[in-house]
This record gives sequence, C-alpha cells and structure tokens, in this order.
Amino acid sequence: MTRRDGAAAPVTVGVSLKTYFGHERARAWFADLAARAGAHPAVASGAVRVFVIPTYLQIPAAAEAFAGTPVLVGAQDVSEFEPGPYTGEVTATELAEVGVAVAEIGHAERRRLFGETDAVIARKAAAALAHGLMPVLCVGETERLSERDAAAATVAQLAADLAGAPTGPVIVAYEPVWAIGAPEPAPAAHIAAVTTAITAALRADLGRTGSAVIYGGSAGPNLLTRLGDTVDGLFLGRFAHDPDSLVAVLDEASALATLRQAQGPGQAQGPSQAQGPGQGRGPDAGAAA
Repeated sequence: MTRRDGAAAPVTVGVSLKTYFGHERARAWFADLAARAGAHPAVASGAVRVFVIPTYLQIPAAAEAFAGTPVLVGAQDVSEFEPGPYTGEVTATELAEVGVAVAEIGHAERRRLFGETDAVIARKAAAALAHGLMPVLCVGETERLSERDAAAATVAQLAADLAGAPTGPVIVAYEPVWAIGAPEPAPAAHIAAVTTAITAALRADLGRTGSAVIYGGSAGPNLLTRLGDTVDGLFLGRFAHDPDSLVAVLDEASALATLRQAQGPGQAQGPSQAQGPGQGRGPDAGAAA
C-alpha cells in the first residue's frame, strides 16, 4: 500500500516468538537481532519496518535491547478491558506505558484454544487503537477454500474484527489456518487473491489509511520475492529463530522496497515478478508461523 502522501509504504517483517524462548535465550536473541537490524541499511532508512513480539515477561528486555534501533516491540495479546478488577489481564494502557508499539490480536491459536470470537477480538482491537497501539490483526479461513471464497470470508472476518474500533492504521496478518504449521505456505496465487481483496477493503476505509497487509503461515525464504507487491511483508514464526535466516528475509524485503520506490505508487506487480535474494528456492524452506 502507499501512504497518504503517495510515497511507498515500508515493507513490514514481523516476528512472534510465542512461548518458544525462555528469558535468557530471548535476551540473547534480542541482542543479536538488535545489532544486525540496527546495521541493516533498509531497516535503518525506514524502507523496511521490523517488529518483534515476545512474551509479556520478555517485553522490558526487548524494549531495552531494541532502544536506539528502529525495531518495534509488540505484545502477543491485549486485554479488551480498561484498567480495573480484571485479574490476569494486561491492558493496552500499561503496554503503551512500557513502550509497546503493536499488539497481536486474533491469532488462530487464541480463537481455537481460548474461544475468542470476532466480538472479543473487535473489543481488543478497539482497546489497542484507543491507546495508540497498532493492532497486528490475524485473519484467515480455517479450511482451504477457493481463492474467491477465501477472499470473501477473510474480508468479512476483517470487518467483524474491526467493528466499532476507532480509526487508525492496522497491520492485517493474513494467516490461513490450514497453512499454519504446514510443510509449505499457501500457494502464491491464493495468497495474492486474498491479500489483494484485504488491501482493497482497507483502501476503501479512509479511517485505515497507513495500514499494511502481510502474510503468515509457514512463511519462509523466497516467499516474499515470489509474492512481489501483492503483500506488504511477512509475519514469521519459528523460521526467524535463526537470526541469519531472519536477515535473509530482511534482504528480500529490502529488494522489494527498492522495487516499490522505483515503480512509484499505483504500479503494483503480481507474484513471481519481483527479483531479490534467494531467487529460485521454493517456499517450502520456511517454518511454521
């Protein structure tokens, strides 16, 4: 997508660590990525936007490690409630206070394991936006559908998940549930059909100017190159546990950002047209989101 001023929006690469890392391993990973991302030209220039979502307990360590770098720190969830008598909840107010910039909302695991409905997710998105956090809103069909039906179902889910939410940009992470943890991501043509529909829906809503659409679900090497300008980036899972592999994706994102800047606004390209690092490798080298 493009910004209101017509300039190319940054290519976004996000990482959720879920609960794979203990505290000390997380601290070491943060330090490694902070050094690498801080020295990456595309990240330093803002052409590539990076966010990292650790566990709640790891947020202060992440904020300390990434201070002075462009890397944004996120939370894996957010309370739908304002501060008050809600035991075990973490509010958007407190997350913003400690420097959190983005909040992951509506992941398939939260929907499946904790019974979160679109109504609950919409309240969480509203709370995040009301307190200056950008939602990373996870959407996607549970069963494999045709491209048209998947696009329609996902756009409808997006509308339900943002119902009543204040204006403001969001990062929509398209994660077809059937592709999460699979040996390969969804086919490029399928991803492109759904993300294009999501982008059109966001562009039609003037209150969502500045939003981005990224893909997650067994995302890995060369996928961003294959998708070209049909997405605004990737949402990575276990693949990003290896900092070398994550930097390889940042290089691909840099190549896409350069191509976007050269093309200018309104010249989106389809999948498989972008050139970048890793050309010729299949997307099955990725790991589960």
